[in-house]
Amino acid sequence: MKTFAIADIRSWNPCYDPNRHLPEDWSGTVLEILNHKTISPKDKFWVVCREDLIDAKTLRLFAVWCARQVEHLMTDSKSKQTLDVAERFAHDKATSDELTAARAAAYAAYADADADAYADADADAYADARAAAYAARAAYADAAAAAAADDADACAAQIAQLIKMVQE
Repeated sequence: MKTFAIADIRSWNPCYDPNRHLPEDWSGTVLEILNHKTISPKDKFWVVCREDLIDAKTLRLFAVWCARQVEHLMTDSKSKQTLDVAERFAHDKATSDELTAARAAAYAAYADADADAYADADADAYADARAAAYAARAAYADAAAAAAADDADACAAQIAQLIKMVQE
């Protein structure tokens, strides 16, 4: 497992001083960062979720695992199928063309739903609805980020899963 130091973290241009969490002479591994008691989960993920520290396959599988934690909220089957293709791709059982097609199908389903909303409303009402939807989406994202930051159990589960995956 690769060892890295404060200088490496600084080279990635964090928005904080790494000395806030670690001494200047620190060097360590992904596992040491993930197991560190005083580094916030957000900062842990920011530091370690990069291909020069964790291989692309593990990062992709971790992303799929995270998405599967909220899969029950996905209403479109094409989005769920995209997760299956992404997981198969990580295991070299799907091609990049299949992955691209799955992403395109999921996006097309989103666009079709958006077009249906437009067809059901006049242009002014649609524009108002879109503005409201964007505002709601932004508020939801802010709330989700705040909830995730405060949800110690979810963060602990994500960190535990990433540790398990890195160790495998």
